Amino acid sequence: MDQLIRIAEDSFKTERQQELPDFSTGDTVTVYYRIKEGNKERVQAFRGVVIQRRGKGQAETFTVRKISDGIGVERIFPVNSPFIDNVEINKRGKVRRSRIFYFRKLSGKKARIKEKRDFSRKSN
Repeated sequence: MDQLIRIAEDSFKTERQQELPDFSTGDTVTVYYRIKEGNKERVQAFRGVVIQRRGKGQAETFTVRKISDGIGVERIFPVNSPFIDNVEINKRGKVRRSRIFYFRKLSGKKARIKEKRDFSRKSN
């Protein structure tokens, strides 16, 4: 049964999954989302911290949280959405959990996430 579901999902898979960069929980990302207003279309940037990734296949989503005028705003984006124009990774975060809901209660300096160090580059 699982094989049949996987085959069906692969047939409907869009090219969107290959285009998105590999990001995870704790990363600061900017999601460029296409919005239609009447007959006009524009791209809106939503920059924040990824607090969770969930689901798999066609149902995979990720939640991005940002602070706007002192109020926390969260938005859930489907990974396979045709309205996502681009996802840009601004900072890689170092977190120990895959879902950082405790992040909602933190504010100020406590709400900072350590940046992941990249040791893959060779220096002289």
